[in-house]
Amino acid sequence: MLVEIRDDFDLEKIAQSGQCFRVRKFENGVYRFVSGDDVLYIQGAENHKFSVSCSIDEWNSIWNPYFDLDRCYNEIFNLEYGKHPFIDEAMVCGRGLRILHQNPWEMLITFITSQRKNIPSISKSVELLAMRYGHPIKTEHESLYSFPSLYELERVSEEELIDCRLGYRAQYILDAIHQVETGNLDLNILFSYNDAQLIQELQKIHGVGKKVANCIALFAYGRIACVPIDIWISRAIENDCEGISPFNLFKDNAGIIQQYVFYYMKSHQP
Repeated sequence: MLVEIRDDFDLEKIAQSGQCFRVRKFENGVYRFVSGDDVLYIQGAENHKFSVSCSIDEWNSIWNPYFDLDRCYNEIFNLEYGKHPFIDEAMVCGRGLRILHQNPWEMLITFITSQRKNIPSISKSVELLAMRYGHPIKTEHESLYSFPSLYELERVSEEELIDCRLGYRAQYILDAIHQVETGNLDLNILFSYNDAQLIQELQKIHGVGKKVANCIALFAYGRIACVPIDIWISRAIENDCEGISPFNLFKDNAGIIQQYVFYYMKSHQP
């Protein structure tokens, strides 16, 4: 099936954006995205059209929200461009990125996993978790595994998590499992919280600091005003913005601008 996407949309930039760690690009230019038990194969065609492996109902109900396609990023670009010279350069470089709307449980575990790891290492750990504790998914193209649910991880041991290359993060993941399993943290109720309340609640989990909480808020709860500050963003502020954070210039769109900057910094590393 073909779908038309007239807005800013670049599959390669989305895949390299550091917000999802299970994207695969095949040699024929097809990209695979996984969301829960749903798998999408998508490839660019011509005239803003994309070939997708799902039905129109699945596209509208699952993948349209996943890619945040009800939000016009072209309008955001035009609104925010011209406010800061370095950010303008980053926006042009990263144009085509989108904030993916992903599962809160997966984002919680994934971004705890991400601490002090590079993207390839994060992906390896996430895939190990899926292979060992998720359940099989078979498509026309491949066999893979879902990201493990709370139920599938509830009996995992610290030693087993460490064996998934998680190191000291294993104890943080065990605490996250306990907090969600006991109801101390209700990931669905968090949708009703404002940004500050959401960040504060997420930080109650051992090992979840401000950066990880902002990542979860941005990539799971769609809070596009939230700005995760990692080493790449810190370097941009220090080296390219004279030590002054530019993100307050962009208010409700600051999280999207952060993604442009993150992509720019990663793309221009020596």
